[in-house]
Amino acid sequence: MLTIIVGAIDVFDEETQAFGTQGGDKLQLEHSLVSLSKWESIYEKPFLAINEKTSEEILAYIECMVLTINPPEDFLNKLSQENFEQINTYIESKTTATWFAEQPRAPQSREIVTSELIYYWMTVFQIPFTCETWHLNRLFTLIRICNVKQAKPKKMSRSEVAHRNRELNEQRRAQLGTTG
Repeated sequence: MLTIIVGAIDVFDEETQAFGTQGGDKLQLEHSLVSLSKWESIYEKPFLAINEKTSEEILAYIECMVLTINPPEDFLNKLSQENFEQINTYIESKTTATWFAEQPRAPQSREIVTSELIYYWMTVFQIPFTCETWHLNRLFTLIRICNVKQAKPKKMSRSEVAHRNRELNEQRRAQLGTTG
């Protein structure tokens, strides 16, 4: 969850000789499957599509992300450049310690990812629907882990086995200080 302050003004405190902020409204935002579903129900098109979003669509998504009860009606007009940067950083954040050893990727699927497809994946992998409020990138990581763990192990080709063995032998020679 992201907490931002919108509509705050910068002021100079004569006593402390320092700049600070005054006023503003505190908002809590969540980039989740729930937010994605809300946006897609409004625009009836996939949010995660490659197509560029209009300013109106971006602001609508931010509005769908808001968790704060009864936010000020004009909060979208009060968003500063710093607020937009905070929101973008939050949306793009990894939010997990999990990493994947990058394998040569298969050709990208042409499947269009919508909120319903993500719910389907959650059902297939028996991920509880309570995870719909997780940060979307974290949920995608969990789905990817389920997919990897469920897949049959890929057999290595003869050349891959030989390459791996050469690397292991080189490492062992370096550790033991031998030449062969």
